[in-house]
This record gives sequence, C-alpha cells and structure tokens, in this order.
Amino acid sequence: MTTNFVKKGAVVFSLLVANLLSSAQTRHERYVQKLDGTNLAFSMEAIPGGEFMMGSDKGQKDDEKPVHKVKLDPFWMGTYEVTWDIYEPFVYKDLEVTQSVDGKVAPEVDAVTRPTKPYLDMTFGMGKEGHPALAMTHYNAIQFCKWLYTRTGVFYRLPTEAEWEYACRAGSTTEYYFGDDASRVEEYAWFADNSGGETAPVGKKKPNAWGLYDMMGNVAEWTFDQYIPDFYKQYSGKVADNPVAVPTTLYPHSVRGGSFESKAEDLRSAARMASDPFWKQLDPQIPKSNWWFPEAPFVGLRLVRPLNPPSHEEIMAYYDKAPIKDF
Repeated sequence: MTTNFVKKGAVVFSLLVANLLSSAQTRHERYVQKLDGTNLAFSMEAIPGGEFMMGSDKGQKDDEKPVHKVKLDPFWMGTYEVTWDIYEPFVYKDLEVTQSVDGKVAPEVDAVTRPTKPYLDMTFGMGKEGHPALAMTHYNAIQFCKWLYTRTGVFYRLPTEAEWEYACRAGSTTEYYFGDDASRVEEYAWFADNSGGETAPVGKKKPNAWGLYDMMGNVAEWTFDQYIPDFYKQYSGKVADNPVAVPTTLYPHSVRGGSFESKAEDLRSAARMASDPFWKQLDPQIPKSNWWFPEAPFVGLRLVRPLNPPSHEEIMAYYDKAPIKDF
C-alpha cells in the first residue's frame, strides 16, 4: 500500500511539474536564456502581437511602398544583437569546450555542423567582447539558431522582415521609432556620423519603447525573407497575416536596420537593404564559402522566438535546408 501511495505521489508530482513547465512556456514576458553548463546567457524581450502599417510613402524608395496593414502573432526578440560572446563558441568547438563548466560538449551539440574556420579575423579588429558578431552568411546565421535549439530545446530563428519592422517601430508610426527628427539619431544609433567606422559594444545607446537596443545602426540584421523589391504590392488594400517571403535563391535576402557605415536616412524603420554576392568578392574559395561574407563586416543578426512554436519536424525543416552553392 505504501508503494502504491509513493507511485501515485510521484505521478501527481510529475503532472504538477509538467503543468508548471507548460504554464511557464505560455507566459509572454521578458526572460533570460542561459546556456546550461556555461556562464553564457542572453535576454529576450516579449513583443506583443498586433497590427501595424508597414512601409513608408514619404520618400523615393519604391521598395517601401505601398504602406500596408500587417497582422502579427506575439513573439520574443533579442534585447541586443547577438554578440561574439555567444556566437564564437558555435564557431569554434575548442572554445565551447573551454567555456563549459565540466569541459565537455554534449554529443548532440557536437553533432551540429559548425562553420568552416574563417581565414580572416572576422572581427576586423573592431573588438569582440560585447561587440556584435558579424559577417556571417544567412545560412550561417540559421545554423547558429540550430546550435542554440540543440543546446536549449528552444526554437530560435531569424525574424521575418515584417516582425523586424514591427519590433523596431515599437508602436510608432514615424520615420524613426523616436520620431521624424533625424538629428536625434545619434542618441539611439552608431552610424556613419559617430561610429568611427567600426562596431560598438551592444546596448550603449537608448533603446526603443519595447526595450530593444541598436535596432538602428551598429550592425545591420538578417531577416529570414528573400528580398523582393515589389513584395508589398500584393498587400495593397489588404491585411497581410504574418507575411514572409520564403527564400528560394541565394541572393538577395532582406537585411534591416542599417549599420555603423550607414547614413541616417538608411536607419529609418521602413528602410530595406539586400544582400549582394559582392560581399564574397575576396573569398578565394571555389565555390564560395557557405559560411562567411569577408566584405560584409557590417551585417549581423538578432534572434526571434515565436510564442507558439512549430512542431519539431517543422523546426528541423527550417534548420536543415541544404545550403545553395555560391557562384
């Protein structure tokens, strides 16, 4: 009888734990993701679902038109751009081992394909600790997300272009998320006028209303989307529900936010940028590397986590698309 009581108690306890975990997953609030076995961690801000007007009709950029309504589900977004502190252990297994408390890397983590070791200093002398990771390809960025998933069990991915602009605007309808006065950009961003031609440690400027730092400048940020100049036209007069231009070709992908090299006008919330094969012109490999852009020391990434994740099979389909060979 005692044995049965203990077994029943264990079952009840297991159910309580499961319910608590389930409840924790459905709470939509800021959290800090720790990488077990290391001292590494990063924070994620809760971005509410809602509708916004995407694009801009105030300038001459046709790829930002027409302004159209977009509806998005809730998600989390990284407080900061991904830094080398988090990214470099993915690049170098030896470094991951040294940063692990027990000096070991789990077999399933070790099995994740890592980038080829870059033949250049991919910091380009701009600094590492606290600085944004940079010059990774779109494929590289997604494989980093897979490494995080294997380490944490949490589905991290690149933002869609719509999610990125929505999070950047943080409820604003102006050209910049702080207003229309471009003279105030320096309060919020590292860009051509104040960067000295290099990145800065993340989080040193003012955040937007949703607690996101460096959405403008420092490094431009990958989105998942294919860059299609007239993509918005199909939504004229309609509501786009969680839109995404699923990528099918290697170039171009949509990049957002501008960088330390950008002019103020290119930091506007609606401003779009496209990846370019020129970013690999110095790459001596034939075919070109799947992993690095040696001439794009201005592009990095920021993580997104959907509130309602897809199935494991769908997650792995997102991560495991074969790289498209460069030319």
